[in-house]
This record gives sequence, structure tokens and C-alpha cells, in this order.
Amino acid sequence: MITLNSDQQLNDLINEGKVILLFSADWCPDCRVIEPILPDLEESYTEWTFVYVDRDQFIHICAEKDIFGIPSFLAYNQGEEVSRFVSKDAKTKEEIEQFIKEINR
Repeated sequence: MITLNSDQQLNDLINEGKVILLFSADWCPDCRVIEPILPDLEESYTEWTFVYVDRDQFIHICAEKDIFGIPSFLAYNQGEEVSRFVSKDAKTKEEIEQFIKEINR
């Protein structure tokens, strides 16, 4: 998983292919729960580039993209938002996989 370092990097990543942004934070207990499954998701869905976006470091991006709860996911394909799984609720592996499968249809 790529860790986002700058706004420019985000723009480049979003515009060059299929990207799933994971909005998260170190202090978020629900984010820590899904952390162990992320490598499996990356391995299963290799057509997607997964990008970790630190909510505290990039709070302005969260505001721009209406991310008011974490963990949350946004999917982009060639610069266009194609799906979102955004809420303050905890997420299971099954829910995240379903989110990705629906995008791939």
C-alpha cells in the first residue's frame, strides 16, 4: 500500500489508473481492526492501487471529498470517482470485498 505524501501525489495517482483511497488514522480503533486484512485485499485485487490517506495529515482532502468518518474508501478510475464506501462505522473484510467487487462490474 502506498502512503500518501502530498496533494500532487494524490492527483497523479488518481489520474493515472485505478486507485482505492483508504482514509484512516493511527488513533482509529476500527482502522486498526481492518489493517491485517489489507495485504490480502491488495493481493486479491491487483488491478487496483491502494493508497493510505492519513486523515489528520490530509484533513483538507477529507473535507473536499466529504469524508466525515473513518475508515472510509474512495475508488477512482482514470481521474473519475467511481464508488465510495464512506461512513463512521466499522467495516468487515466481507463489506470491503463487496465494495470492490461492485466497482469491478
